[in-house]
Amino acid sequence: MVEKIPIRGLTREEWLAIRKKGIGGSDAGAICGLNPYASPMNVYLDKTTEESDSEDNEAMRQGRDLEGYVAKRFEEATGKKVRRSNAMHISKEHPFMFANVDRMIVGENAGLECKTASAYSADKWKDNSVPAHYLIQCHHYMAVTGANSWYIAVVILGQEFKFVQIHRDEALINDLICIEERFWKENVVPKQMPGPDGSKACDEVLAQYFRRVKKDSVIPLVGFDEKLARRAEVNQLKEKLEQEQRQIEQEIKLYMQDHEMASSEHYWISWINVDTTRLDTKRIKRERPDVYQEFAQVASSRRFSIRAA
Repeated sequence: MVEKIPIRGLTREEWLAIRKKGIGGSDAGAICGLNPYASPMNVYLDKTTEESDSEDNEAMRQGRDLEGYVAKRFEEATGKKVRRSNAMHISKEHPFMFANVDRMIVGENAGLECKTASAYSADKWKDNSVPAHYLIQCHHYMAVTGANSWYIAVVILGQEFKFVQIHRDEALINDLICIEERFWKENVVPKQMPGPDGSKACDEVLAQYFRRVKKDSVIPLVGFDEKLARRAEVNQLKEKLEQEQRQIEQEIKLYMQDHEMASSEHYWISWINVDTTRLDTKRIKRERPDVYQEFAQVASSRRFSIRAA
């Protein structure tokens, strides 16, 4: 059984606020560790903070604007009719599972997910392949709505249109429900952060939760010697790779000399002049200390450092 919350007329901020109350289809792949652009910690941070992440970018805008075009192309290619849902679907059996679906298929117990992709990611859709986090997203929608299948249609910008039908996999759905339920009940509800994953989101959560220190407090460092030795190895490797990267860039700059751009069949490189304006804070502090004090802001944070004993 499914509960539906109407979303027609909601602002983007109101819609984002509703999404915080459960796990959506785009969250599912991240929780499973299959989304290359987001991690479980990203989802945790989104669900446990009051701020609505209303940040938008051109790719997101184009994806929304082209959703109708992708749906139309799907209708033309298949002869099927689709309709908007205009509601947030919530599983009554698993009320932490939400689904904000793009389209439902008229006359079928199925839905449609509309995607756009750049030419650079065309290989991820080759031979009817579907990126793993999108497969999980569609199975999440099937778990919430009870659909038997889900279609995913993609326009690869400037190249082609294609669609794939994904049939319901009951074993996968059961595993997905268990993973999402565990994440919701063991992490989100008690605000118990998931294990570190190396993401920037994890840095943000740690800085937020442990922003103040107990002055002069020391604890024994137990069980980290091997990890710290590995960190030192990674750091050395990182320095070597960064030097190799700089060398390649320097070779290209020497080749370009005073030319602004260079191109090949696979790459486009620019080396342009950029003017940057910066305030000379040292001079302001020296010559106009009253102005400096009026506008100076103190930011408190914790500095993390490691040195050998």
